[in-house]
Amino acid sequence: MFWLIETKEQLREFVNQDYKEVFVELIPFHNHIHPALNDVCLVYIRPTYDSKGYMLCIDHSETMSIGKTYIEKILQHTDTVYVRDKKSFLYYFQLNKVIDISALKSVDIQLEPVFDVFYRLHTNKQDINKIIPVSKHYEVCENIYNKLQQVILEPKPDYVKFYSKGALAFFGIEKNGIKINKDKFYKYYEPNNEYYSICDDRIYTQYNLNTTTRRPSNAFNSINFAALKKDNHSRSSFIASNNELIEIDISAYHPTLAGQLVGYEFSNSDIHSEFAALYNVDYKTAKELTFKQFNGGVFKEYQHLEFFQKVTEYTNNNWEMFQSQGYLDAPVSGYRFEKDKLENMNPQKLFNYVLQNLETSTNIQILLKIHKILAGKNTKIVLYTYDSFLLDWDEDEEQELEQIKDIFKEFKLAIKINRGRNYDF
Repeated sequence: MFWLIETKEQLREFVNQDYKEVFVELIPFHNHIHPALNDVCLVYIRPTYDSKGYMLCIDHSETMSIGKTYIEKILQHTDTVYVRDKKSFLYYFQLNKVIDISALKSVDIQLEPVFDVFYRLHTNKQDINKIIPVSKHYEVCENIYNKLQQVILEPKPDYVKFYSKGALAFFGIEKNGIKINKDKFYKYYEPNNEYYSICDDRIYTQYNLNTTTRRPSNAFNSINFAALKKDNHSRSSFIASNNELIEIDISAYHPTLAGQLVGYEFSNSDIHSEFAALYNVDYKTAKELTFKQFNGGVFKEYQHLEFFQKVTEYTNNNWEMFQSQGYLDAPVSGYRFEKDKLENMNPQKLFNYVLQNLETSTNIQILLKIHKILAGKNTKIVLYTYDSFLLDWDEDEEQELEQIKDIFKEFKLAIKINRGRNYDF
């Protein structure tokens, strides 16, 4: 069977092979446009035990069109679909059996010079991939699969399933976008191209979980949404579609998680106040001292405190396991930190990796519960930044807001609320 499938007869022959496990790579209209504003022109399907992959054509200048619904039916009849980025995949195909393998291995896509030529000559063509030769797209996809084949064929650790669910959590935020005041937005920000991520009065974020600790970054179209400035009023660019923006901010998140890890219970619901009393300093100084010790290690003058004694013991035990067995499995997610894949490690750095991973794992669980509450509602979650969750809130959905607050209580997390018509609270 030829690798290019563009007619219903070829499609019938492909379906009759009855493939059970496949790897899928989607070729969008444009490589740099956000998937919420994009579409698919080609679908590469590689049966895991076949000698080659197949390119199925939806909308390309060189080929006939099969239609997305036919391809979706094919994928529905397979047992497992492996992808590099489930979050992006979900914009185009809503399937339950998709496994995201990015937690096992990420791939730097190597494009031939022909891609640069087309993108340079047609800078404003939003469906540029429709005129780049199908054979070139196919070569890229074959190279991607060859780099991933080993991890696709091997048994998968449990954390792959966890992060496949995690893709749902962040997809649920991204697809909502954030409403912007364009006049203010362009006063503070200079995106590479407006059409990459902005449509009408909404801008779309993009979370990337392919980081060392699986803590997602969130930068797209030259805007770092994970580090929006607070001191220059640029946040006033982001406004409510409904009645208000409500930010749920977790207080003393890392100390809270560390206490849960090491089995230490704080006596004060305001953890920074408890530290201030222990250090015998003011509140602001206490926050700074705690932050420094979480990043650089416990100061000698505070090593006698029970909390830090437990943290030190936990850190040292983890380091011993990491050294002796060559890896350490993170709590909740089960993500494995492997010694031969990490550079310049030390006990404190490993502790911080575990803590960041636990933060993300906890947030994934929280996000999935929030999405369940808000399904079909006007209120949407529109941004997540590590210890805060931003809601575009409909005032008629007060009950849902209380249910969301209860989720944080369930995880024994203290929260504070900021609210306003824009994000410059």
